[in-house]
Amino acid sequence: MIRVTRLQGATMAINAELIERIESTPDTVITLVGGAHYVVAEPVEELLERIIEYRASIIRQVSRPADDPGAGRLHLVDDGG
Repeated sequence: MIRVTRLQGATMAINAELIERIESTPDTVITLVGGAHYVVAEPVEELLERIIEYRASIIRQVSRPADDPGAGRLHLVDDGG
């Protein structure tokens, strides 16, 4: 999941795997595969970076050796920074 900021300032986490598209209209609008729309404060490029980092974190976690004490612990919420 990635953290995003609603225009009113509230933060929320969105499942990055369910994002269908992100548009700049000029507000940034995230559309999920189920049709839900969210208007957020972050620009499109920042959201793309967060999605890439989120997916990279999953790959890093599952690629750890089995004897690594952190293996199997998934930290899937991007901290937004």
